Amino acid sequence: MFKEKPPPEEERKVRANDREYNEKFQYASNCIMTSKYNIITFLPVNLFEQFQEVANTYFLFLLILQLIPQISSLSWFTTIVPLVLVLSITAVKDATDDYFRHKSDNQVNNRQSQVLINGILQKEKWMNVRVGDIIKLENNQFVAADLLLLSSSEPHGLCYIETAELDGETNMKVRQSLSVTSELGDPSKLAQFDGEVICEPPNNKLDRFCGTLYWRECKYGLSNQNMLLRGCVLRNTESCYGLVIFAGPDTKLMQNSGRTKFKRTSIDRLMNTLVLWIFGFLVCMGVILAIGNAVWEKEVGSLFQSYLPWDPPVDNFLFSAFLAFWSYVIILNTVVPISLYVSVEVIRLGHSYFINWDRRMFCQRRNTAAEARTTTLNEELGQVEYIFSDKTGTLTQNIMTFNKCSINGHAYGEVIDTLGVQPKRGQSLDFSFNPWLTVTSASSTKACWTL
Repeated sequence: MFKEKPPPEEERKVRANDREYNEKFQYASNCIMTSKYNIITFLPVNLFEQFQEVANTYFLFLLILQLIPQISSLSWFTTIVPLVLVLSITAVKDATDDYFRHKSDNQVNNRQSQVLINGILQKEKWMNVRVGDIIKLENNQFVAADLLLLSSSEPHGLCYIETAELDGETNMKVRQSLSVTSELGDPSKLAQFDGEVICEPPNNKLDRFCGTLYWRECKYGLSNQNMLLRGCVLRNTESCYGLVIFAGPDTKLMQNSGRTKFKRTSIDRLMNTLVLWIFGFLVCMGVILAIGNAVWEKEVGSLFQSYLPWDPPVDNFLFSAFLAFWSYVIILNTVVPISLYVSVEVIRLGHSYFINWDRRMFCQRRNTAAEARTTTLNEELGQVEYIFSDKTGTLTQNIMTFNKCSINGHAYGEVIDTLGVQPKRGQSLDFSFNPWLTVTSASSTKACWTL
């Protein structure tokens, strides 16, 4: 059940077509898990997460107070029933969310891939792929693991990939195999390939890879241009072969994903702050009433001992005030709304369904509807203050419309002054060939283009 964790890697050694050799290093399998819970950990982990909410912790504390008969005038059932109901509703919602994560993981882990085993291409599930296996990819297929490109159906060992799931880029990228392996284009030759790769340990750098291939008493340098990363899609290439270098959680995609964490939204933090203020108000009310009780006990309390006895008897009026304080905390417990968090969770659940059903959030070009993959972070949508972008294509969808330009002091196109007013229509821009413009441009005429 608890598998010993292998020591951290300083470098990775991978030998092609030799599972027995590679298994000595205890490399991770290609099975991934993005879920937060399992059957054993669900109850303790989920309860720990829920009791990070201030209101839940308060009512648990209140339940403990109600078990003390000297200060409790209410039955403990009045607190435990709504508390268990609140925890149960949230637990069911969290379990449902995690069930869909498990379902998504199973779909990915059970995808089919062609693996070269004993010189024969066999269909294997992604979860059964191991480091050192040679995989055949076909056009429009997802890359199952981080692969070293060995050969391709394209000339010179070239292949084209789409990395949208890694970095959001929709344009094709070119990868090329080493010339020494580009001729290994059929299973019989690949089955004889026994090269060994020594490279860097698993990391999250998508644009860097450093390694060396040792084969036939020669060594060849490897770079990121020789790699096909998990999550990429093979495009415009009939087929290619790759050697698995990193699998499962060691792939760069999963290294960047990190472990699924319990995230708190701005609404959660606000509610916790409000509940703390309400609890502070409750404590102040309890202190005021406890002081009143102390004064009353000291002045006239002894006259009513036969009518309002303490069980057991309490002679010290300060201790009586202390017990009265906790009694008032219990009596005034409804000041803190226990249903607040449940109401917010129900609203979030309904909002996530509205996102899935919204026709205005449907992409016609990709025939894809919006999908809320979690029901706990809906209100964080649109809460963006700063945008850091490495290219304009991210913001403009790679569509650039010409606006205006200035050539030799004359503005062409839409002209707007410093006050944001359009004084007059600029000269129309003619993109036809102009020999004079070519000559003047060559003679250091300054041109300023604005997009």
